[in-house]
Amino acid sequence: MVQGTGSDVGKSILVCALCRIFQQEGLKVAPFKAQNMSNNSYVTVGGGEMGRAQVAQAAAAGLRPVVEMNPILLKPTGNNGSQIITMGKPIGHMTANEYYGNKEKMLDIAREAYSTLSEQYDVIVIEGAGSPAEVNIKDDDIVNMRIAEIADAPVILVTDIERGGSFAWIVGTLELLNGDERERVCGIIINKFRGDMGILEPGIKMLEERINKPVLGVLPYFTDINIDSEDSVCLDSGNWKLHNKNYIPSESQIDIVVIKLPRISNFTDFDVLKREKNICVRFVDNAQSIGNPDLIIIPGSKNTIGDLKVIKENGIADTIKNLSKSGTMVIGVCGGYQMLSKEIRDSENAESKITQIGGLGLIDAKTNFMLQKSTYQVKAQIHDSLISQSGLKDFNTRSEITGYEIHMGETELLNGTLPFLKIIERSEKEVCMDDGAISEDGNVIGTYVHGIFDNDEFRLELINCLRRRKGLSYIQLKDLSKVDKERQYDKLADLFKKHINMDLIYELIGDLKNFNAEALRT
Repeated sequence: MVQGTGSDVGKSILVCALCRIFQQEGLKVAPFKAQNMSNNSYVTVGGGEMGRAQVAQAAAAGLRPVVEMNPILLKPTGNNGSQIITMGKPIGHMTANEYYGNKEKMLDIAREAYSTLSEQYDVIVIEGAGSPAEVNIKDDDIVNMRIAEIADAPVILVTDIERGGSFAWIVGTLELLNGDERERVCGIIINKFRGDMGILEPGIKMLEERINKPVLGVLPYFTDINIDSEDSVCLDSGNWKLHNKNYIPSESQIDIVVIKLPRISNFTDFDVLKREKNICVRFVDNAQSIGNPDLIIIPGSKNTIGDLKVIKENGIADTIKNLSKSGTMVIGVCGGYQMLSKEIRDSENAESKITQIGGLGLIDAKTNFMLQKSTYQVKAQIHDSLISQSGLKDFNTRSEITGYEIHMGETELLNGTLPFLKIIERSEKEVCMDDGAISEDGNVIGTYVHGIFDNDEFRLELINCLRRRKGLSYIQLKDLSKVDKERQYDKLADLFKKHINMDLIYELIGDLKNFNAEALRT
């Protein structure tokens, strides 16, 4: 199990690394996180919803993700409430107190999911959440030491040295654990180090003597390995700029603005755009910073009406409308698509206490929220009639687009508004239905399909459409979505093996799981 001294210290990425290393060794390995709090989610083949962190970890392990890897997902909708998803299905909204009142039921769900995985795999790499030493909620914690105890798992504690105070963070965390929990922590990993190891080594020696536990290694800070981030905390910290190697607006040929909504969801939809050459992707949360981009993307939201109200109040909505009228392309995904319509109604309070709000009016449509949630993996094609209207002139309408839907509303097109996609498959069942919409001038597009930019041919034609508008030359297809992801996981594993004592980690597995460490390696 990988636990952390706090949030965003690198737990998810370390689990990815371990999953890939064990997979490379020929072991059957799977990730597991009992409870995730994130609006960055994914839909499995079976239509279940789970956190994207475990999806990335499953990919590192060479697996198709299943909801057992993340049996409980909390999707925050406000300051004191979340939508609760268990085994991929929503069961309602709860406040923190209501959720803690159901902790034993939730723990049973997590225990059963872990048991299912443990029967199928040689090694389970478990991820904790936040810190195991949050004394105010420790009795209700079902994701850290309680899970480690159930799994009888050795714990690696990781800390982020870049923040400063990491030695005190480690010592303080261990001091706040009880004796049995402290004994379960078998080693420390120091993450995000940049500097002279010679200066750090005396501190490591002092730390090991103080806590009587080994430092398993020191991972350097890196910006050249692209793995999906777990949640929007990375946007808040500004780290997205460091991971976007093309974040130089003045030198980039294409400028794309993603509106950073207060409750943004599935922001990893745009990671592949950040890795394209000569494209700058900027996450913006104020009207003044939008500038004059080539494309504005309104992403998904866990509270569409609430976030629409915010961007109306802070001037972003008016700026988007004005730029659209002057020729800037606008694309809305999921909640962003709903915001593009003329009106949104939520008479059943499925997502908000506000029952009606006017939309941006950039697409002639209206959206109605319902209590039932749509979660599907989908395959689709672009409608033939849209090629000339949207400017996607060279796109092959027979090409297949894959992605997934996660939404609680349905959008009705009005007055002959054309749909954007034709859905041909939902959760491996053949269908024939429309998705999304395109404005009359072809400048505004909306869709419910997450992951649409991961489709190489669609992304290429979109970029070339933007380049045509600026008189720039065409670019050629570069496969980033699948081949490059595998390459990134291998780079991460290589970095981990170079800086972390894997022999000690194999010994931990051997000691506590009665496995032979040498047999594991072979």
